[in-house]
Amino acid sequence: MGNSAGRSDFEWVYTDQPHTQRRKEMLAKYPAIKALMRPDPNLKWAVLGLVLAQLLACWLVRELAWRWLLFWAYAFGGCVNHSLTLAIHDISHNTAFGTAFASRNRWFAIFANLPVGVPYAASFKKYHVDHHRYLGGDGLDVDVPTRLEGWLFCTPARKLLWLVLQPFFYSLRPLCVHPKAITRMEVLNTLVQLAVDLTIFALWGIKPVAYLLASSLLGLGLHPISGHFVAEHYMFTKGHETYSYYGPLNWITFNVGYHMEHHDFPSIPGCNLPLVRKIAPEYYDHLPQYHSWVKVLWDFVFKDSLGPYARVKRVCKLAQDGL
Repeated sequence: MGNSAGRSDFEWVYTDQPHTQRRKEMLAKYPAIKALMRPDPNLKWAVLGLVLAQLLACWLVRELAWRWLLFWAYAFGGCVNHSLTLAIHDISHNTAFGTAFASRNRWFAIFANLPVGVPYAASFKKYHVDHHRYLGGDGLDVDVPTRLEGWLFCTPARKLLWLVLQPFFYSLRPLCVHPKAITRMEVLNTLVQLAVDLTIFALWGIKPVAYLLASSLLGLGLHPISGHFVAEHYMFTKGHETYSYYGPLNWITFNVGYHMEHHDFPSIPGCNLPLVRKIAPEYYDHLPQYHSWVKVLWDFVFKDSLGPYARVKRVCKLAQDGL
């Protein structure tokens, strides 16, 4: 059952992540980029619309046949819930209300979490800080698969299964790789989520709750939007550990495809990331990039050189203060 083809280990490097130095160079050359580090005034309204759309969908599916419920959970709900998880990603960088109102951002992320069906936002924030600070850090960046994943999911069929099960690996991996103490916000996130789930069940029955959960599991699994999970940091080209996607799905994913730009400037909201590339095209246009997340998923499954092991890893020293 071991690794019968392709990579047998991660790509170990002994250099710092590239984004810190790039950030310094670009800010020195283009100080106007600092003006892009401001809250997104439209983010709160977009999230509100998505949450209300899913609540309306809950009402509509309450008497729907199960086969059609699952169809709409994949085709519609999966897109909305995946988009909401990416809104939570943006909000985790305080882009909804600004760094001066950190608490508002935390609670708004919990609001965006409601249609996802399971508590997610507070835990994501806790670990996502490490992903930026310790990109590829061994035992610190929980975005990197475990050795067990790399060893086991090494053939096309197994890699396809790994993509289907991505929501489970993404949520359970932090508990194995870098467990942290439960925070107060995580407890509150859980209580609020349970209260909303129970309210929906009491009002409309089990089908709307099943619809929300299926939307998350299907939308975060083998779904076109899920191509971003692989596209962002899996090493399709040797020597490159972060990649941008410039295709149309950025319109419904808060520009998460502009991932090189995002890691260069995490405090810039997704709506402004295209402007970073416009201001400093020489830092991005020559880099490997994608225009189809579906092709990314296809290549990941069928190319021997790709798999969970196709990630850059490094040993990082723990910092003493927050990001």
